[in-house]
Amino acid sequence: MMTNQVSDLEGSKVVLFRRNANSVPRQRRVDERRGQVLTTKVGLQMPAGLTFEDWERAGRQLSGIVNSSSWWLGDWLVYGKDHYTDRYQRGIRAAGLQYQTLRNYAWVSRRFDFSRRRAALSFQHHAELASLPVDEQELWLDRAEQLQWTTKQLRSAIRMAREDEVRDGTPTPETMRRLAVPGSRLQWWHKAAEQSGIDFEQWVLATLDNAAERALEEEEQEKAGISA
Repeated sequence: MMTNQVSDLEGSKVVLFRRNANSVPRQRRVDERRGQVLTTKVGLQMPAGLTFEDWERAGRQLSGIVNSSSWWLGDWLVYGKDHYTDRYQRGIRAAGLQYQTLRNYAWVSRRFDFSRRRAALSFQHHAELASLPVDEQELWLDRAEQLQWTTKQLRSAIRMAREDEVRDGTPTPETMRRLAVPGSRLQWWHKAAEQSGIDFEQWVLATLDNAAERALEEEEQEKAGISA
């Protein structure tokens, strides 16, 4: 079991990754700092002689923090938007976060109620399924969880299922909706999706949803101004 201890080190927040002190024999606690990995704002501080077990343990915790932080940020923005409509953008600027990335996180968070999120799967697993209807989301979440698929394996399975539907002659949203896009623009969009850290298709859907949301918000504000 690991515990996190937060302190200040030269102005930076530091997290100490180490075993629970209660589980460490008394005679070993004098050497406890040898297994500590410190996270600061500018990187990791790993001591010389770090054991493989401690290095592996820190990696698991860091991975969990990264995955959880996507949900945290998404929920944070959703709450701010629902409760502080006129001020939440100021909070985003004060936090120094990229608004587009947060909107993507918030989009996925809205698509999955807290009770439907699978702790065994990453945020990116959920992002791959965010555009699907709820029943299809549950189906793929079950498969990914039971078969322990990576995000790439989940994406491949979905793509194969779509290809099978096309071969069987079953109409799908992908075959009925086509949009001619210049190649240069596609490259531009792919680059933006990579910088956002999400799959290209999910980035396109999230961006269109965000644009539609902004347009509807502006329309509602205009109507409210006229009625006032």
